[in-house]
Amino acid sequence: RSFLIHSSYTTDTKSREENKKTLESLYSLSVDVTKIRRLKEWVLLQDVAYVKEIAGILQEMGADETAVANIIERCPEAILHTPAEINSQRALWQLVCQNEKQLIKLIEQFPESFFTTDCQQNQKANILFFQELGLKNNIITRFLTSAPNIFYNPVEKNKNVIETLQRNYLNLGGSEANMKIWILKLLSQNPFILLNTSTAIQENLEFLQKNDFTDQEVLQLLSKLKGFIFQLNSTTMQKSMLFSKNVFKCSDQELKQLVLKCPALLYYSVPVLEERLEGLLKEGISIAQIRETPMVLELTTQIVQYRIKKLSALGYDIKSGNLESLNGTKKDFEVTYGKIQSKKERPIFNPVAPLHIED
Repeated sequence: RSFLIHSSYTTDTKSREENKKTLESLYSLSVDVTKIRRLKEWVLLQDVAYVKEIAGILQEMGADETAVANIIERCPEAILHTPAEINSQRALWQLVCQNEKQLIKLIEQFPESFFTTDCQQNQKANILFFQELGLKNNIITRFLTSAPNIFYNPVEKNKNVIETLQRNYLNLGGSEANMKIWILKLLSQNPFILLNTSTAIQENLEFLQKNDFTDQEVLQLLSKLKGFIFQLNSTTMQKSMLFSKNVFKCSDQELKQLVLKCPALLYYSVPVLEERLEGLLKEGISIAQIRETPMVLELTTQIVQYRIKKLSALGYDIKSGNLESLNGTKKDFEVTYGKIQSKKERPIFNPVAPLHIED
């Protein structure tokens, strides 16, 4: 609904005047109107707004004056919704929130998600479907705030995608006992899977099978890539694989092993892989080293440069060793760096040196 409101009023704003009643109500709530003018001036031009009513509902939920002002400044179109719409949205979100305190905290953090009151019937049906599926309420609230689009789908579409995933999981040799956990984990990691069509999912799985990945390996890739594989298409995957094959000068079987070791070779497009490869080569790293540890291609060039600089400062020569020390998350790297640092600083023990023991 927010989008519809916006699209109805973005034209001819210059000839219209700001609504004085709306302005007075906003000033009385200590809202910074200049912010609204800068962000979404069209909101101030509407003949009808529900400033006091919306503020009242937010206060009823436990928001103080500062919180109300912040919410309206960040999402000005909130005041164009009727109180009935907002109360319906409130009831919807309460299905997964522990209490109103948690709800108002979420609204403060993600006002736009809350004040998008499109397809409330779909939203409700999907919330109930996710609960039936076994997703915990805290995961569903995370979806509402970070992936709201999945709730606008008709529930049948989401069910269809889940059924396609379940069917393929079993066809690939996954067990009935593990299926629920696998699906819930996949969804928790990447709810955007639901924005794909069942056909796209099927096509991508078939592409992997045509490229001689065994059923077990396809399952392994799905889990490693957290379902992001469904956001690709067979053409881009084919190009990325061909690029890697040419760079590493390897056979189809060797390429397959590289992809299993580093699914990023499948996931990233050719320009991204090219840029990262060039960045590594500029640092004096060889193709042979990259082939040995292809996971370094999961890191951006900036991260690689930063890590090499830090390791070089400790006297660690990345060109002569393996690239494992560059790998991993920020936390992984800090652990590796700490180990190299403590090794460097540790004094060499001399067994014949006298021990200074105080009397």
